[in-house]
Amino acid sequence: MVQNFHMPPTGFGPGSQPAAEDGVELEYMPLPSGMRTYSPRLPDLGDRTVAAEALALMGRVADAAGRVAEGGASESFDLTALDPANLALIAETLGQGEVSLKIRGKPSVAAQESVFAGVWVLTGMGVNRIEVAPAPALAGTRAFLPDRPAIGVLAGRKPGVVNAPAIFAELIDKSLVFAEGAPPHVVNLTLLPHTEEDLSWLDEALGQGSVTILSRGYGNCRVTATAQAHVWRVQFYNSMDTLILDTFEVTAMPEVALAAPEDLADSARRIREVLEAIR
Repeated sequence: MVQNFHMPPTGFGPGSQPAAEDGVELEYMPLPSGMRTYSPRLPDLGDRTVAAEALALMGRVADAAGRVAEGGASESFDLTALDPANLALIAETLGQGEVSLKIRGKPSVAAQESVFAGVWVLTGMGVNRIEVAPAPALAGTRAFLPDRPAIGVLAGRKPGVVNAPAIFAELIDKSLVFAEGAPPHVVNLTLLPHTEEDLSWLDEALGQGSVTILSRGYGNCRVTATAQAHVWRVQFYNSMDTLILDTFEVTAMPEVALAAPEDLADSARRIREVLEAIR
C-alpha cells in the first residue's frame, strides 16, 4: 500500500540556520572569570623589635585557626592597644580576602575576611579586632534583627502578584520548624515562574535584616538577611554582573559566606609559613 507523502519539517537540517557570513553568530552567556587565588604576602618588616607584638599576635591567630578548624569555638583578638607600626604590619600581612560583611546596629560594624580564610578583621566605633571563625559571631546574632520589619501578608497585594504568597508560605513554614544543624532549605527563584511584582511583594513581606554579605570569586554573590528568622536572599552574579542564580535559603548562615574547617586549617599553616619567612 502506498503511504501518503509527507513534506519534511521546516526549520531543521542544512540551510535552516543563518550562516556566519550573514552576520549572525550564536551568542553564549559570558562565563565567570577573574577568580582570586591565594598568594603569600611577605610584608616589609623593618625593625623586628618594633613589630614584636604584631608577630606574637599573628602566631596566636595561627594557633586559634588550628583550634577552630578542629571544631573549637571562635576566638577574638583585640587590636585597640597596638601602636600604629604594629597595626600596619598586621594589616599588610592579612590583606583582604573574598568576603566582606556590613553589620548594622549599634555600633555598625564592617567585617572583612583576610587573605587567610576564616580570619576576619572587624572595625567600627570602639571595635577593632581580629576574629577567627567560620563567620563573625556578630553576623549570626544580629542577622535577623529588623532594619526594615517583616509585615507578612499585610504587604500590599498589587496586580501582577501571582506566586509570591505561595513562596512566602513555604519560607515561613520552613523558618518556624528550623533546627540548628539542619541542611538548608533552598527556594530557587530562577527555576520558578514569578513576576517582578512577586519579587517586590516578597521583599516587602519578608523585610530586611541587619546583615549584608558580599562574596567575590567567580563573579559576585550577594547575601542579604531578611527580617524573618533564618531566611536569607542569596543572589549570584557572573563576571559581567548579570544575575544568574536567585534563591532564598532557610539556614543559620549560607554556606557561601562560611569558611570551611579545611580553609581554617590551611590558614593556620599559611600564617605560620609567612611568619617563618619574615622572621
